[in-house]
Amino acid sequence: MTVLSEKELIQIRRHLHEIPELALQEKETHDYLLKVIKNLKQDHLTIVVPKTLPTAILGLVKGINPKKTIGYRTDIDALPVQEKTGLPFTSKHSGIMHACGHDIHMTVALGLLSYFSENQPKDNLLFFFQPAEESESGGKQAYEKGLFQGKFKPDEFYGLHDNPELPAGSIGCRMGTLFAGTTEINIDVIGKSGHAAFPQNANDTVVAAANLIMQIQTIISRSIDPIQSGVVTLGKVNAGVIRNVIAGHTRIEGTIRGLTQKMILQIDRRLQDVCDGIAHSYNVEVNLELNQGGYWPVENDPKITKNFISYMKKNPKVNFIETEPKMTGEDFGFLLAKFPGTMFWLGVGDPSSQLHSSTLNPDEKSIQSGIDAIKGFLIDRMG
Repeated sequence: MTVLSEKELIQIRRHLHEIPELALQEKETHDYLLKVIKNLKQDHLTIVVPKTLPTAILGLVKGINPKKTIGYRTDIDALPVQEKTGLPFTSKHSGIMHACGHDIHMTVALGLLSYFSENQPKDNLLFFFQPAEESESGGKQAYEKGLFQGKFKPDEFYGLHDNPELPAGSIGCRMGTLFAGTTEINIDVIGKSGHAAFPQNANDTVVAAANLIMQIQTIISRSIDPIQSGVVTLGKVNAGVIRNVIAGHTRIEGTIRGLTQKMILQIDRRLQDVCDGIAHSYNVEVNLELNQGGYWPVENDPKITKNFISYMKKNPKVNFIETEPKMTGEDFGFLLAKFPGTMFWLGVGDPSSQLHSSTLNPDEKSIQSGIDAIKGFLIDRMG
């Protein structure tokens, strides 16, 4: 029994790429991961499949002289995207693809687990194979279902995300927020329909909604510090049934992006204020629904992240790149609000594509480079 080789890891990644599954449906992926993990050295390894989140896997490597438990998380689900890469190991599941690179994430985690199962670490290492990152807030579910208790409670948590814009094998990180938090917006404006020729007998929700949309766009420009960043995008509006009938109902759907949880909550409050004002001004009912779930901002812990960046900068074998925050969402932010930790980028060198693209094709050389960099950091962190 030996540490998984780079060749073996690439074959594992390709198999995972062929069997993508959506959030909370990752049964085939889960079974394959479990098979690989059970083939590793078991002397110091405890494997748990939680009944309350059955596609998740917890793997705990017992340390030689543990002073803490270090957590490492990887996500395992895929996206409803039809693959167009033309690769020989393309997705076998029509309309589903690892278009966000979670197959790379899982493979790196398996490589790390393989190494530490053979080379017992000083501290305890907790590996969390998490379902439902892309939707359904898998990290939040895991926390609320009590997965991280007792010996499975991490003192600090780490996780990576692949980045096609960075060179293959490079490590990117930053102090502060790496990913924005996201909140879904649903607004129903309810008035009274009527004949287009008699507006005085109706209550036009299209007019109210149009003014609401314009006022919402002032929230970022007038309620948020301009040095910071936030986004409110309203991407879908539905109203009316025919041109000569005043619409009695308008539905608006959108999203909030903010770099801190404090900012998101401030935007939430201002949204409610604006909705209340429109309701009063136009004599309509305005129902605002906000759904954040577990998609909190990924706010890296200052002390732990400073240590992580310092190690990566000093390691001559690591190509470290300081990165800017992104407005994309990631549910690891919820876990970082509960446990101190750091999320970082692994460059996968595919600048012609982007995350969630049907043509995403990560450079597989990034797998071993990522494992080596993270392995070195974890050993240093425990030392």
